[in-house]
Amino acid sequence: MNHFAEQISSGKAALRIDVNGGPARQHIVEDNTFLNYRLAMVQFSTEITKDRPDIVWNYDDPVKDIKYTGSQLILNGFWEEGELNKIMVSMLASEMEKNHLHPFHSSSVVYRDKMIFLVGGENNHGKSMSQLEGCRRGGLIYSTETTVTDDDGLALYGSKNVYIRKRAKGTERSDLPDQDEGVAKFFDKEPKMELTDGPRRIDLAVLPSIDGHFDTQVSRMIVFEAAYQTFHSLMNFYGLNQLLCGKTGLVMPIIDDDERRQVRGKFALKVASERPYYLIRAKTPQILFDEIDKILDTL
Repeated sequence: MNHFAEQISSGKAALRIDVNGGPARQHIVEDNTFLNYRLAMVQFSTEITKDRPDIVWNYDDPVKDIKYTGSQLILNGFWEEGELNKIMVSMLASEMEKNHLHPFHSSSVVYRDKMIFLVGGENNHGKSMSQLEGCRRGGLIYSTETTVTDDDGLALYGSKNVYIRKRAKGTERSDLPDQDEGVAKFFDKEPKMELTDGPRRIDLAVLPSIDGHFDTQVSRMIVFEAAYQTFHSLMNFYGLNQLLCGKTGLVMPIIDDDERRQVRGKFALKVASERPYYLIRAKTPQILFDEIDKILDTL
């Protein structure tokens, strides 16, 4: 029987996956685009440093199944690469939190020497196009889909893939907008995208909402609303709403617990309390960023 082990890591957090049986392999997944899009700075290694696997995949088991034991995720049977990607995102995000790294579903742009945190929140409607408008005005991309902070809310690093044009089998989504179409709709040409990194304080958080029918609305969020949207951005990685397999109806098991959720809620409140949060509704990213400029003039 073949046996293969690999670790994937982000920052100081590592996730060990062991595969029992199946074909000889060089990696758990051949295409890591989705992992690097959904998380940040994901590295792969066959040099194993963890004593015990976090995921055990029994490839040759005749019955496809998934369960979480409280310390290990057990996969049985054959799993598509896209399904594995979603599972690994949730499990690695959990390991990151245990190592005091907090991934937020968000984009971030450094503009006018300020770090602007574009929060995905509950509805996730406009952060990528808003970020591109920031780039058009001379801003620098800090993160595209995920921003990772420490326990103090200091941004440490972020994902750099602006688009995901290819989804592995098991992650296909016809309901998600065509990003190239969005760029063509809002911009004469694709803005130049330059990157920046290094630890940075988040100066301003914005929940963007872009829709061609919206009148412009700018609302300073109360702390509860800001914490509510921040908590959504933290919970985005745990797969609680994830149907993993359309053929079997298998879902992502709960890998969380009540104690960690309470700590996460307090962390969301801390992040929301330490900087201004705004909801900005606008017809276009250009109008939205005009409003950001006005806010920055007051900071």
